[in-house]
Amino acid sequence: MPWQSPISPGISWYEATVGERPDYPPLAGSCDADVAIVGGGFTGLQAAYNLARKGVRVVLIDANRFGDGASGRNGGQLGTGQRAWPEEHEATFGFERAKALFDLAENAKQHILDFAETHQIDIEFVRGHLNVSHKPSEEKDFRQNAELAATRYGYPHTAFMDRAETQERLGSTRYVCGVRDTGTGHIHPMKLLVGLARAASRAGAALYEQTAARTIERIGGKAVITTVSGTITADRALIACNAHIGNLEPKTAAHVMPIRSFIGATPVLDSHPAVIPGGESVSDSRFVVRYFRKSRDGRLLFGGREAYTADNPRDITEHIRRQVAEIYPGLKDVELTHAWGGSVGITMPRQPYVREVMPGITSIGGYSGHGVMLSNYCGKLYAEEVTGGSSELEQLKALKIASFPGGARFRSPLLFLALTWYALRDRL
Repeated sequence: MPWQSPISPGISWYEATVGERPDYPPLAGSCDADVAIVGGGFTGLQAAYNLARKGVRVVLIDANRFGDGASGRNGGQLGTGQRAWPEEHEATFGFERAKALFDLAENAKQHILDFAETHQIDIEFVRGHLNVSHKPSEEKDFRQNAELAATRYGYPHTAFMDRAETQERLGSTRYVCGVRDTGTGHIHPMKLLVGLARAASRAGAALYEQTAARTIERIGGKAVITTVSGTITADRALIACNAHIGNLEPKTAAHVMPIRSFIGATPVLDSHPAVIPGGESVSDSRFVVRYFRKSRDGRLLFGGREAYTADNPRDITEHIRRQVAEIYPGLKDVELTHAWGGSVGITMPRQPYVREVMPGITSIGGYSGHGVMLSNYCGKLYAEEVTGGSSELEQLKALKIASFPGGARFRSPLLFLALTWYALRDRL
């Protein structure tokens, strides 16, 4: 299923400020490769770059333009560790596996910063993140998380924030406590995406936009991908479609489901210096997470409105403004200069889906809102696996990811009911 741009007033703030965004041609005719990649987001492009620089013949196709999916439209927050707190993973997997998963995610964070520095990509990195709670009952958990990060997981960059500090650092009285993390931050994801595509092309990867994959199968010991213009035949293939898998590959579609999330950008808030005065990114403890941050030039980029149906809402701006006003009443009349949305791929346990879905054909996705770091790193790890390097990807392959219930016909309605229930709990 090709990416469908959300109905929103204008383009995203990322598109408006990315500068030059090169076009890549559609694939014309058929071709051969060592590795074929479907999906031109962070995962696919990192795999293409790291394979091509090792001399592997790579062909990558995307149904639309690179960055039209989640990689170019997300909240830009790097986060720390996996989607779940490490102590939650420890309760399930034991300490050694929980620590290994935490360290993998920290390697992923460093990889992004190193990659941007090496290739001189101005990703507008701003250091600092605030994870905040609106429920007093969560104070004990937040205190424990900050302490365990340092004492058990070797991460000394977090500190608990009481009510007064939380409200001062946010410039809002909406939240009661939180954890401040100075070991992470936020970026301009479209600038990273554009720079990554350039690097992959320069390394020798053959990149094609506006080229949708119609089928992918294993024939005669080869991965065969059909497109509207021809066939790609390769020794191996990577499916890196994430939330946009559609009907291309049924195993992935059963394990990775899309939800839509929406973001709005305000004008520069020169007259509101108390709003996140330290410039950190913010996420809260709701099931339907509200995530927001200050851009480097002082805008508030606010995300949180979600939709669980196939239709894109036409009232993105009004919904986002209402959520902004809940946290910052002084911004209730602020106009949004941009509002946009995109699909996020989630799995049942909110852990990445990494599987060989057919011999020689690997699918990676389902980052569940934690994809800026993990998608880039998983692409790199896939390339290293192909070329005989690191085996770190095996940690994610070993995760037991259950499929969504209901089969092809009912899994979307059941997901809608479940997520609507959790959203209601947030409101109550």
